[in-house]
Amino acid sequence: MVIAIDGPAGAGKSTVARAVAAALGCTYLDTGAMYRCVALAELRGAEHPERAEITLGDRVLLDGDDVTEAIRAPEVSERASQVAARPEVRRAMQERQRALLGSGDWVAEGRDIGTVVCPGAEVKIFLTADDTERARRRAEELGADVDVVLADQRLRDARDRERADSPLVPAGDAVELDTTGLSIDEVVARIGELAASARTAS
Repeated sequence: MVIAIDGPAGAGKSTVARAVAAALGCTYLDTGAMYRCVALAELRGAEHPERAEITLGDRVLLDGDDVTEAIRAPEVSERASQVAARPEVRRAMQERQRALLGSGDWVAEGRDIGTVVCPGAEVKIFLTADDTERARRRAEELGADVDVVLADQRLRDARDRERADSPLVPAGDAVELDTTGLSIDEVVARIGELAASARTAS
């Protein structure tokens, strides 16, 4: 089974996906970390950063180096949004993601999992939240000013939604889940219910 969780920055995708994977005994796929690795590789001077060796797990490795913390730096986040808009980068990452999701039980989060990477996913969630709430969460996570984060978030949202290659949109059969005011446990429980229904239906 594949549970695809898409949505904009700050909606809580990573936190929710990790928790859902743990609750259901699935493997978690952090596609955002993959794009961050490409961004970091480019910042380090790689000519073809999309070809870098990326290893995901408890720690994230880029060409053998542990970059778990490094890929969370603000400059990497900014560059990740830019490289993710490039067709050659998206194609390379989507190919890797499809290979991983081809077997086993996965919870995958990103911006195009249910629409492009795995349109046959048994459960598709489009996770969102109020703009201000998303910015507040990101600001707390980064230790940054909420107004600055909100401004950056709006630029990133526009870039994600307007890019020509697999823009950020809900899959036609996705369940839209607004996490504003909800606890992680409440969101995880809702997705667990959807997964249970999907298993029963299959």
